[in-house]
Amino acid sequence: MTSSRDAAISAAKASYDAGEFLSRLKDLVAVPTESHPPEHKEDLVRYCSEVLGPLVESLGFSVSILDNPEHHHGPVMLGTRIEDASLPTVLIYGHGDVVRAMPQRWRSDLDPWTVKVEGDKIYGRGVVDNKGQHLLAIEALRAVLSVRGRLGFNAKIFVETGEEAGSPGLRGILQRHRKACAADVFIALDGLRQAISIPEVTLGTRGGVAMDLVVNLREGGFHSGHWGGLLTDPAVILSHAIASIISRDGRILVEGWTPAAIPADVRNACAKIVVDELPNGPSPDPQWGEPGLTRAERIFMWTSAVILASVSGQPDAPVNAVSGSARARIQVRHTVDVPADGLVSALRKHLDKEGFDNVQVLAVQERDAFPASRTSSENPWVRLVVRSMAETARRPPNVVPNIGASGPSELFRQELCTPVLWLPFSYGGCNQHGPDEHGLASLFREGIGLMAGVWWDIGSADRASLRR
Repeated sequence: MTSSRDAAISAAKASYDAGEFLSRLKDLVAVPTESHPPEHKEDLVRYCSEVLGPLVESLGFSVSILDNPEHHHGPVMLGTRIEDASLPTVLIYGHGDVVRAMPQRWRSDLDPWTVKVEGDKIYGRGVVDNKGQHLLAIEALRAVLSVRGRLGFNAKIFVETGEEAGSPGLRGILQRHRKACAADVFIALDGLRQAISIPEVTLGTRGGVAMDLVVNLREGGFHSGHWGGLLTDPAVILSHAIASIISRDGRILVEGWTPAAIPADVRNACAKIVVDELPNGPSPDPQWGEPGLTRAERIFMWTSAVILASVSGQPDAPVNAVSGSARARIQVRHTVDVPADGLVSALRKHLDKEGFDNVQVLAVQERDAFPASRTSSENPWVRLVVRSMAETARRPPNVVPNIGASGPSELFRQELCTPVLWLPFSYGGCNQHGPDEHGLASLFREGIGLMAGVWWDIGSADRASLRR
């Protein structure tokens, strides 16, 4: 006999096969919700109040729009369904904003705001980051309600509209509406899997800190024929400073930028992660980065430092002159094992030691920095979700200590005191943040079934076990 759990999973997949997910995804993608620079606030508000809000209300949620304290940025849509105050409450996170559409860089027959299906690929800006993924959570809730008639837990759907701009105002929203947002667990559907064939549960994010290196020696430039060899070249100074920070084979040389110790459970988790070589994605360079670490260890338990940009003179139209200044931006991604507030001072100390006192270090404040986050793999919510996915998929999921990228989940942990779980349903070749962004229909279909199983199991769980 088919169990009610199986019936909910079948109902979720049947609704997907009937085109209901795709139809609703088209409506979400059609709203041009670029959040950076903040020029589309009206579209961000419309997404929350006129498009996503009514969809959430159709599932028996009350919907409120939470204004952003940073008024030129977009709001949050909060959907709330309280079935019983004694039940656990799940905060389901997503973001409705997207990066710049860049329509001129998309394939000529694709439009970022129009969903197009080609075989297993579903194209459109936000299909995977993040409209399609939070829609999966919503449609899986619909399937459970259609079979059980209730969820068996309280649910809050929290969709912000500024994640791609660094979630400006998010902490203020959580502080202002702490009671309305209160929950027992934070579950976000976002990100990329390490393996297409294996579900994944991720327990946090790396933090991201950016800083500028500036060599400012003089105003203007001076003729290279008359002054070359006489005036110090700031680009050369900057290049040597960078070389002292990151070795020619990618090792980080700054004391305080890498973990002093790795927790045993993090190291053990990295050893078990299965990684696919993904289509449309590059292959890692085996000699780049910290020696002796596996691919998983380098990105999930170690620090990375990347030169995002560097400039001296006028690269688009070079002139024969010794420049007066040079600048480079470095981005550091770090785990919770490396304190963020010490990264800039550690670099300053390093450059002074190496003799680069004429290189300034400027902390970058152009967007809110996301703190690093990590939930213990022994947390009862983690164990429940891992068991649920293993049962549905008939194989254990990857359990990743933290994704390599950054996100706002630590703000929720700090302000709401919740454990954090990220459940990704995209893959490394999806062109996220680039032209021709797309998701895989096969992953969405599998994902809606997996999430129906997760929601069903949360609604059936022993309440006492989740509070241990």
